[in-house]
Amino acid sequence: MSNANQPASVNAYGVSETKVTVQAKDGPCNVWVLKPTTEGSWPGVIFYMDAFGIRPAMIEMASHVASQGYVVLLPDLFYRFGPYDTLDPKEALKDFAGIVAPRMSSSDNHKAADDTAALLAYLDTRSDVKASKVGTVGFCMGGGMALTAAAYYPDRIAAAGSFHGGNLATDKPTSPHLLFPKLKAEVLVAGADKDHSYPPEMATQVEAALTEAGVKHKTEIYEGKMHGWMKPDMPVFDAPAAERGWKELFGLYARTLG
Repeated sequence: MSNANQPASVNAYGVSETKVTVQAKDGPCNVWVLKPTTEGSWPGVIFYMDAFGIRPAMIEMASHVASQGYVVLLPDLFYRFGPYDTLDPKEALKDFAGIVAPRMSSSDNHKAADDTAALLAYLDTRSDVKASKVGTVGFCMGGGMALTAAAYYPDRIAAAGSFHGGNLATDKPTSPHLLFPKLKAEVLVAGADKDHSYPPEMATQVEAALTEAGVKHKTEIYEGKMHGWMKPDMPVFDAPAAERGWKELFGLYARTLG
């Protein structure tokens, strides 16, 4: 199912980091595993990356979650695309269609949810993961993936967070809102009021769909913020708003994962 590619080490963010290969549905998927350095066992969390892929900022963010007392899996969901160079979002944004879009097209909400089966199975093999209930979180592209995965595995995923997730309610068959009736997780959806991928009418539709499905949830719009405000390597990064987002996420996990 998986094999360790490197020994664990303490990374720059003060948590244990290692990389393993998990056999996902469509091939081998590299997964970064972040966890506290102390002995013990912790709830599992699956972290769904954004469209710029694995890079220091994603590892930093996943490490921040791990530092709160979680075993965090950060999978490279572009494994179907093949090897790729590490991107600097500030540079990649200059040619999003040419650089980023081809990578994004190699995955989608449903493919990522399929991949989640292997990630859950891997968590089950780890003695440092306690309990079967897992949390998810996703940023931008990963937001819809985190919600979709929670709907695919309602008996395993107890909490799902989406930050500046776009296209959460569309007419596409992979739209996350179509699966809200399957959710058992408590859900957090945080959007920005200056985000073209999550306009006010979509935010209203998401709130209505969660309410109609009877999902315990909180939806918020961060006023004056832009798509990507949580990510430290983005031009629109907003530290106070990011801290607010982390506080909301960790509160959600404390309530649902213990």
